[in-house]
Amino acid sequence: MTLWSDPQSDSRFAVVDGLRVHYKRAGHGPTVVLLHGSASSLHHFEEVAVLLSASYDVIRPDLPGWGLTGPRADRNYRVPAYAATVARFLDALGVRRCAVVGNSLGGNIAWNLALDRAERVSALVLVNALGYPEKSVPAGLRLARNPLLRPLLRRAMPRRAIERNLRSAVGPHSDLVDEEMVERSYQLMSRPGNRSAFVDFVNTDQPDRSAEIARIAVPTLVLRSAGINGQHFARDIPGAQELVHPDGGHLLPEEDPRWVGHAIADFLDSRSDNTR
Repeated sequence: MTLWSDPQSDSRFAVVDGLRVHYKRAGHGPTVVLLHGSASSLHHFEEVAVLLSASYDVIRPDLPGWGLTGPRADRNYRVPAYAATVARFLDALGVRRCAVVGNSLGGNIAWNLALDRAERVSALVLVNALGYPEKSVPAGLRLARNPLLRPLLRRAMPRRAIERNLRSAVGPHSDLVDEEMVERSYQLMSRPGNRSAFVDFVNTDQPDRSAEIARIAVPTLVLRSAGINGQHFARDIPGAQELVHPDGGHLLPEEDPRWVGHAIADFLDSRSDNTR
């Protein structure tokens, strides 16, 4: 059985903010950084990365609190702190400027980076991104906010609960969630500190910067599943393009990686200033 909780042959590490950030890098060309969502890992963009690496230098980190990177000592899981860590991660790798792609939480981090460090971001791709005030909270997050359950979830995260949350995050016609995916998520969540990081993240009060989204000035592509509502990036970001997937769920890069990968590639290929 694959041990997802151990480094793999193509694993790399960079020390950033006292963290040993796990990442993978493949391909040659202009740099593209792929940022996964909460309770996920760099594996989320595996197939998209393969598609893009034919023409791009593709970097995928495990964000703090997830995957093999593990928890932050300061327990600061506010999105601006994530964005600052990503900027310093790019410094550590010598990447001056790049396209940034983010799904869900990763999308929130990506557009915060475009706001705070616009000179670092050549293009922005938001895939079912977050950042507007939430209308509803998934069941798994509601449980982790329960003060009676928080201590229990820090010690154990039931495998069946992880599977249930994954199934709720995909589209109605998806058969993506299989034994391998559930086992991968369970192993990574079970690494030392990751369960507590999840609870800390869920209980972090995030700043509402949605009023600032209209200030984003980098070329932006919005990829959205038709069933995902409440996010208005295409409306609010000047000049943003939007493509809508007819039946995908929240985990679009894994549900339909070819659609996502080709959309990103077409958007980036149309630009001539995608430089490192």
